[in-house]
Amino acid sequence: MLADEFATHALETKFEDLPKDAVDQAKVFILDTIGVGIAGSSAFGADALIAAATGWDAEGQAHLWGRDKKVSVGVAALVNAYQVHCQEYDCVHEGAVLHPFATLLPAVLAYAESHGGVSGRELLVACAVGVNVSAGLGIASRSAMSFFRPATAGGFGAVAALGRLMKLSHEQLVNAFGLQYTQTSGTLQPHVEGSAALPLQVGWNSRAAVQACDLAKAGFPGPRDVFEGTYGYLRLFEGPDLWDLAATRTALRGEKFLISELSHKPYPAGRATHGGVEGIQALIQKVNRSLAAADIRSVTITGSPVSYRLCSRPDKADPSPNYARLCMSYIGAKVILNGTIDLAHYRGDELKDLETHDLAKRIKMVSDDQSDPNSLVPVSVEMELNDGSVRHWKCEQMLASPTRRLTREQHLTKFRRCWEFSAQDLGTSRRDELIGMVDTLENVGDVRSVVTLLWPGRAKSSRL
Repeated sequence: MLADEFATHALETKFEDLPKDAVDQAKVFILDTIGVGIAGSSAFGADALIAAATGWDAEGQAHLWGRDKKVSVGVAALVNAYQVHCQEYDCVHEGAVLHPFATLLPAVLAYAESHGGVSGRELLVACAVGVNVSAGLGIASRSAMSFFRPATAGGFGAVAALGRLMKLSHEQLVNAFGLQYTQTSGTLQPHVEGSAALPLQVGWNSRAAVQACDLAKAGFPGPRDVFEGTYGYLRLFEGPDLWDLAATRTALRGEKFLISELSHKPYPAGRATHGGVEGIQALIQKVNRSLAAADIRSVTITGSPVSYRLCSRPDKADPSPNYARLCMSYIGAKVILNGTIDLAHYRGDELKDLETHDLAKRIKMVSDDQSDPNSLVPVSVEMELNDGSVRHWKCEQMLASPTRRLTREQHLTKFRRCWEFSAQDLGTSRRDELIGMVDTLENVGDVRSVVTLLWPGRAKSSRL
């Protein structure tokens, strides 16, 4: 039974079992996820969510990232997870079509802050096993995504990580997976509509993981055969008999760690747009003269069926931020006009900029009709200029994928930019201390000394 295998892997994996690259990538994406979560504290929807959620309880156990506000563990998991995913800037496992850290890290850091005693080593292991569970579910699928996998599968990864830190027994953790399944949610309808309810679903499942583990620890039973069962997750969420667990079980045996297969998000946009962004940048650089928007007749980005399904939406004159982040036409226009796409391009008057929307009419995404329902590559870009010339670009692996990783400086440049968007000023000294502490996370005795740097108004942390 897969729930038993997940529980064994989550509880019995040791720090010494992790390859160096898995540890290194865990550090990279812990810092990256914190950064995008802090930037999300000032993003669309965050204030409204906080106003509602903080009325659901009065407990102050864990902080919201980027704000001097303390809430319950469950609400912290909910809000911080929303902040992580609401800007489409968090890391992704491309083969799983999944953002595993968005559900996982907010839940475990809220628990670590409220309870104390979680070492840096334990946090690293918890992240690694949690990604093996959530991404393991994603890579098992052989069907096109019909539910929002970052929320649905992501919640089980959060349970695995949190259950380990809570020192649940094997039986309790199996029950926790079952209790998570009773709460699992994630529809793609908000994606179609460009609604902020899409990242909210990541928050619901992160909070659900806290509740599932608390219930299991208290002795509440859950259904057991929740993955392969007659009405289990794989059959209902991924399609009858449309899965293959061979690669998943390789990870559960510790023969590989899927955390080493994560891709950065170098641009704050849906991952399926990133090949188009890079291609447009590359083609502009090839032009030996200053290229103006008026010089471009058309741009065509050819991507996979899932890329087309996720990001070929038509441009709108006044899109919501969430709609724009997954609109290839909008994003491509911003890249042509600005050289890149930035967090600021989804805020204020940028969303209604007439030049952007005029140019977006000349940019489209089409499908290559390949058979793989989950692949995001290859990607090609064709740019036709008004002088009749046509330029072409193609990639087999997008920038920041495991075979084309960002440099450390590129990684830190992104993190520092995210830090600037905190709802409350956090200061550069705290930022730099956080970078240093995550770099040596295996030596941190209690990760509260890390977490205390994520909100303003506290004394400088010390290594515990």
